[in-house]
Amino acid sequence: MKSTSLQVQDLLKRIEELERELAEKRQAETSLRRSQRRLRMLLDFVPYPLAVMHINRGVFYLNHGFTNIFGWTLDDLVDGQIPFVPRELEAEAKQDLQNLISGKGMVRRETRRLTKDGRVLDVVMRAAYYEKSEYEPAGILMIFRDVTEQKRIERINNMILRISTALPEYPDLEPLLDYIDDEVKKALNTEGTVVILLDEEKQELFVLGAAYDDQDTKRRVKESRFKMDELIAGRVIRSGKPVIISDTTKGPDAELHRKRDEKLGYKTRNLLIVPLRSQERIIGVVCALNKKEGDFDERDVELLNTIAGTVALSVENARVNEELKRAYREVRSLNRAKDKVINHLSHELKTPVSILLGSLKLLAKTLEQLPEQTWKRNFERMQRNLERIVDIQYEVTDIMEDRHYRSYDMLLMMLEQCADEIEVLVAEELGEGGVVEKIRKRIDEIFGLKEVVSRPVDVSAFVKRHLEKIRHEFAHRELEVTEKISPAPLACLPPDILEKIVKGLVKNAVENTPDEGKIEIIVQQRGEGAELVVRDYGVGIVEEAQSRIFEGFFSTQDTISYSSKRPFDFNAGGRGADLLRMKIFSERYNFKIEMDSTRCKYIPTEKDLCPGRISKCRFCEKREDCLVSGGTTFRLYFPPADSMEKCSGKG
Repeated sequence: MKSTSLQVQDLLKRIEELERELAEKRQAETSLRRSQRRLRMLLDFVPYPLAVMHINRGVFYLNHGFTNIFGWTLDDLVDGQIPFVPRELEAEAKQDLQNLISGKGMVRRETRRLTKDGRVLDVVMRAAYYEKSEYEPAGILMIFRDVTEQKRIERINNMILRISTALPEYPDLEPLLDYIDDEVKKALNTEGTVVILLDEEKQELFVLGAAYDDQDTKRRVKESRFKMDELIAGRVIRSGKPVIISDTTKGPDAELHRKRDEKLGYKTRNLLIVPLRSQERIIGVVCALNKKEGDFDERDVELLNTIAGTVALSVENARVNEELKRAYREVRSLNRAKDKVINHLSHELKTPVSILLGSLKLLAKTLEQLPEQTWKRNFERMQRNLERIVDIQYEVTDIMEDRHYRSYDMLLMMLEQCADEIEVLVAEELGEGGVVEKIRKRIDEIFGLKEVVSRPVDVSAFVKRHLEKIRHEFAHRELEVTEKISPAPLACLPPDILEKIVKGLVKNAVENTPDEGKIEIIVQQRGEGAELVVRDYGVGIVEEAQSRIFEGFFSTQDTISYSSKRPFDFNAGGRGADLLRMKIFSERYNFKIEMDSTRCKYIPTEKDLCPGRISKCRFCEKREDCLVSGGTTFRLYFPPADSMEKCSGKG
């Protein structure tokens, strides 16, 4: 009995110990659960993405920061696996896991991870391995920091620095834009980036700078031009607002995208376009297309807008630079033109003044028989002013480096041309005067600025009729002059103005075409109006002189080679007033005049001379060789005449 009593006591004592141990364990479990809740609360409070995984069981905990950044929750995971490692980084991730398990310490790495919606984030990852305990198996704690925006800003700053540094290395605009486009393409991770500019005159779009993964596409894109309504870029230029198109196969513009891609031989999936602003106007757009990962977003818009400012500044700087270059070339051309004009005027003055002085000496001998009071004073005034002109001419000659003239030939030529003028001048000075009025009338006569009345004119019949009238004036020339005159609408201008135009153009063509050459005169309908074309197969005009051909008193011949022969002679020359007069007419009577010329390849400069006859040219074996070597075409477009009432009376 006693033994049984002891056993019962020991059993009760053991029960009490077990109850105490159970209570302690319950208290420990309660404390552990509280600690776990506090730990979870702490981990949930951490703003950085955090994940905890068991080695063989996968991820069992994701904090709110992880869900906010990457999008996944525990319910989204299959077998505890987070599908956020990019394919190209899977080997790297496996190696990190092996290093952690093998006890090689903590892993810290800058890497990339995917979000649930497919975006790629730049992250800094820290991961640590913890041993198993009696309460849970071994696992890995991972914490991430999203540095995508930081990296983006860093890339943008580096890109802008590279672009800014590269600006002086690219004096020409197109290579600079190519470089900028390549930098933007890398920054946005796209297949292509282009700068599309607006041709304001033609209202067309063209690509000046481009960067593509495929160089053939780049070449094709640069060779293409589009109308404003053929590209979304035209809409952006008009609205001034950026556009993001995530899928070009959908929406109301799908057909427009298809036609563009068909023209370029390139498939566009998505694109981002921002305007190029220059002061108060939009000069074009920057377009990024086919983003390789994800879709374009507002951050991409912000980046492209930043670059657009640099591009617009570069485009405007290049335009200013080009204007400066053009102005410099213009100044050089003007300087040469000035020299030519001075030389030309010096040439024009020297011979007639010399003839006049000589004639005055002869006249003085003749007048010696008369009382001096009847002529001496007027004669001395004439002589004094002529000597003043001679002094000016000598000063001009001293300014010019090239002072040699063909004096003998010029004296003979000017004597023939100026004999009548000298007689008139002497008569006027010795008689009733009126020289200023005579000169004024002569200028008005040359430039045709007198009041005249417009009326509807049948250009076809008029040209045909007046060609017959002037053919005898160049009958001494051996030229093939063909007429292709077809019916054309009436034009509205004074008939005598049209007569001067026709004669001036034909005269210009005849004087610039060697004997045995060819001239074509065409009248035809163009659009709603009439077109007059005078085409010669002559010597042509050097490129430098073409821009100044309508400016008056600008001879296309070298002054040394210049001579004023009979009108319609080959290379007869003149003071260059005819074309200036036509330009004035065109502005006054609202018609257009255009000139296109190719200098004869055998005489490329003004100092090279044409022998004046094709058969005498040492470069041409047959007539056709000359006909294809150069020439000049003048095109005049006359808009259709209004009604008889509206046209009549215009001046």
